[in-house]
Amino acid sequence: MLLLIIIQRCYEGVIISEGIVALFSHYERKYMKKRHNRLLRLILAAFFLALAFVLPFLTGQIPEIGSMLSPMHIPVLLCGFICGWPWGLVIGFIAPMLRSLTLGMPPLFPTAVCMAFELAAYGAISGLMHKILPRKKPYIYCSLLTAMIVGRLVWGAAMYVFMGIKGGSFTFAAFLAGAFFNAVPGIILHIVLIPILVMILDNPKVLNLRD
Repeated sequence: MLLLIIIQRCYEGVIISEGIVALFSHYERKYMKKRHNRLLRLILAAFFLALAFVLPFLTGQIPEIGSMLSPMHIPVLLCGFICGWPWGLVIGFIAPMLRSLTLGMPPLFPTAVCMAFELAAYGAISGLMHKILPRKKPYIYCSLLTAMIVGRLVWGAAMYVFMGIKGGSFTFAAFLAGAFFNAVPGIILHIVLIPILVMILDNPKVLNLRD
């Protein structure tokens, strides 16, 4: 009888030990996946920053509408959608400032400074909305349009403030022209291109960044 009790206790001990090992392995895999995802997001964010630096050179080869395509907005939006809102915000703010300080384009004040606030809003809002809403096609469009509207409003507010500091003025007509009328080619390009790229990159078989 004593021998049976000892065997039972040993068996229970083995079961408990296996459970602890399995639980530890689960948390270890979860930790390693999070660590892998953080590294992958860092690499992708650097790639999107490089794209934001290079793309204006390519669109600049189209004199008629090159500047209207808003090429820096594309990688920033993608960064928000794919890497998350913190990366989107940081890369969005850095990209125009870095390009201005290294290449002189766009001019630093107020153009690049205002673009920094605008693109930071683009990256943050796209990433935040994509995190909150279901990852389905209609919601991707909803996130994109919200980011584009908020980003333009932030740009308008920044231009109004900084132009006032500079001693100039920024009228509502100038806002409509800069944010919408002169940006129609870019708006169309973003609405067509961004959701397609997000759906491709968001596929777990392509980039599995969900923790």
